[in-house]
Amino acid sequence: MHVPVLYEEVLEYLAPRPGGRYIDATVGGGGHAEGILGRSSPDGRLLGVDRDPAALEVARQRLARFGDRVVLVQGSFRHLRVIAEERTFTSVDGILFDLGYSSFQVEDPQRGFSFHAEGPLDMRFGPDTTVTAAQLVNTLPEEELADLIFRYGEERHARRIARAIVRHRPIRTARELGTLIERTVGRRGRRIHPATRTFQALRIAVNDELGALEEALPQAVALLKPGGRLVVISFHSLEDRLVKHFLKREATDCLCPPHVPICQCGHRASLRILTKKPVTPSPEEVQRNPRARSAKLRAAERLPLSQ
Repeated sequence: MHVPVLYEEVLEYLAPRPGGRYIDATVGGGGHAEGILGRSSPDGRLLGVDRDPAALEVARQRLARFGDRVVLVQGSFRHLRVIAEERTFTSVDGILFDLGYSSFQVEDPQRGFSFHAEGPLDMRFGPDTTVTAAQLVNTLPEEELADLIFRYGEERHARRIARAIVRHRPIRTARELGTLIERTVGRRGRRIHPATRTFQALRIAVNDELGALEEALPQAVALLKPGGRLVVISFHSLEDRLVKHFLKREATDCLCPPHVPICQCGHRASLRILTKKPVTPSPEEVQRNPRARSAKLRAAERLPLSQ
């Protein structure tokens, strides 16, 4: 069973209520959705979206007892507003983004997310993506590959890793790539596996995760009713930085530079930030679920439209 990260904290900040309407933009295995539907009983409704058909099947089974209170859709949250409008989920009470990948995606060797897997080097979240990690690894010029690993993985050994990859092409499996990176930079003194950041970078690039998130956040705000809550869980600094800056911008009146004496942009705050600092998992949760160790939750509330 998929273990939802920061489960109680998500429910605390979303504050589901009877009759409420909610969107889980990354429904995954349905763990958070199950809690939202339970707290919004007896007539609250939820729209669950996910790029991964396999994840949706798990969620469908887990949430079957809620009947027509839940609507599940295969698709990317990049198109959140269109998906929501087609299912009449506008002016909703809460929206959740649980970013990154799920435990059952990592555990499936055919998906290529784990550097321990003998399966193909794939890393696609769903069928809407055509480029695989293997294509990037085996076709990008060395300099472009190094830039990708550094930009999305924040890996200081990016150039050494890219050079080793190019010399050992073709690379066919996730384990083959993980072993090559470990031999290239070593494990001594490292808290995490030396391939972790490179795999993160490839996954982000394959699925255009940052681009999709940047497009989705304004759509989510537009779908919230006044008083509605937005909750985002991120798992690495690039995502968290993007979410932090977006919330700060949407909680600010006027985006004009300081030297402009009179506002010319007309921007007005649309959100009130609920988390001054990101909420992180307790040591007990990390012990139960090591995947939670890097999770950060940020939340905000939609302001009245007149503000």
